[in-house]
Parts: sequence; structure tokens; C-alpha cells
Amino acid sequence: MSALLSYLTAELRYRWQLVRDTKDGGYTTESVVVTAVLITIALAVIAIIGTKLVGKANSLNLG
Repeated sequence: MSALLSYLTAELRYRWQLVRDTKDGGYTTESVVVTAVLITIALAVIAIIGTKLVGKANSLNLG
């Protein structure tokens, strides 16, 4: 088990070093976060507009 743990630790360190050596490693994370925030805002706006639209439609008197 110790050999497996040593191998996994070495592999993780190697891959982490590869990520740190690339210049755009942080940009990818930043892009994901910004995209997630924009999607969250868009969903909130859609929910608000949908609620107001349904409320307005229900308040119409057709009789």
C-alpha cells in the first residue's frame, strides 16, 4: 500500500507542476468561475421575469 501511495503522490506532484508551469492554468479556472456566475445571474433573471409574467397572466380578467 505504501508503494501505491508513493506513486500517487509523485504523480500528483508531477501533474501539479505541469499545471503551474503553463501560463494559462489560472485563466481556465477564472473562465469557469465567471461563466458559472453569469449563468447563475441569467437563471435568476429568467425566474424573476417568469414569475412576474405568470402573475400578470393570472390577474387578467377574461369574463
